[in-house]
Parts: sequence; structure tokens; C-alpha cells
Amino acid sequence: MPAGFALSFPPELLLRAMGPGLGMKAAIFDVDGVLTDGRLYIGERGETVKAFSTLDGHGLKLLKQGGIEPLVITGRDSPAVRRRILDLGLVHAVYGAGDKLAAAQALLATLGLDWPEVAAMGDDWPDLPLLARAGFACAPANAHAEAKAVAHHVTAASGGHGAAREFCDLLLMATGRYVPLLQGHLQTLDGA
Repeated sequence: MPAGFALSFPPELLLRAMGPGLGMKAAIFDVDGVLTDGRLYIGERGETVKAFSTLDGHGLKLLKQGGIEPLVITGRDSPAVRRRILDLGLVHAVYGAGDKLAAAQALLATLGLDWPEVAAMGDDWPDLPLLARAGFACAPANAHAEAKAVAHHVTAASGGHGAAREFCDLLLMATGRYVPLLQGHLQTLDGA
């Protein structure tokens, strides 16, 4: 077992991402531009194809294992997005949300959560109401300037290329759950 781990964030960022009490309880993710690179591939029959990062997918699974509930709120609806959310085992998703704030407030009310205990990651204007209210807001490197301006953190990675994983790792590290999850993976990989 290595003495340390490779990932680190500035202490002031970790404090901000920690949130109230025992840390963030949930994290909201946009899809296009966050879990994907924002490009839409449309076939001749109108079908939409999207590319998702496996790094991001594993990060969402780790987030859930670490006690932070991943929530997906997307303005578009497609079989590709529904399939990815299903494959990841995520249970809280709103598809085709014309008003992301209303969708988020309804979801948070159902889960008994308030904005200070929720983190959010978005990349464009429709995400601004969520980013402005979240206890911790994050934007990918390729986000629109207004989303970056509202965010507490802008990832080094772009949407669809590990940005969501960076956000997940940051939240897990801020709440003290990163190292136990990493150690569990190292033990499993070692056959212990």
C-alpha cells in the first residue's frame, strides 16, 4: 500500500467543497457539456449518439458509495442518456427539464435536502440557477464564461473527458471519503 495518494486539491477549495456538517449529501450533474463533451451526433434517421467517459461513470459510482447521492438533471431526453444513467445504477434523474431549477427543487424536496448540502456541476446558462444556489458549484474547463464565473471551482478537464470525475474526487476528498474508497480498491485489486 502506498504511503499517500497522487491526487490533491488546495485546502481552501476542500473546505469550500466540504459543505455543512458532515459534508455534501447530493451532487447535481448536467449531461450535455458535463457528462459528455457537449457535441451531438445525429444520424440520418434522427437518432442521437453521445460519448460518455468511463472515468466519469466510475466517479459517479464512487460518489454514491461514498454517501453522496448523484442526481442528474438534463434539458434533453434521449435513449442514449437514459441508457447511461440506467447502466450506472443512478436512481434520481430528470430528463427533458425545461426549467432545471423547478426540477431540482422538486427533487431536493423529495429527498429532504436543502441547497447548502447540495453540490452542482453545469456548463451553460440553463445551469446557472442551480450553480448559484448550490453549496458548492463546479464547471468543466470548456464551460461557458458565465458558468465559470458562478462556479467555486473550474475543473482542469473538459466535459465528457474526466471533468465529472474530478468533481466527484474533490467532493469525496473534502468529506474524507476518498482515501477509504481508494484503499478499498487497492485491497480488492491486490486480492486481499
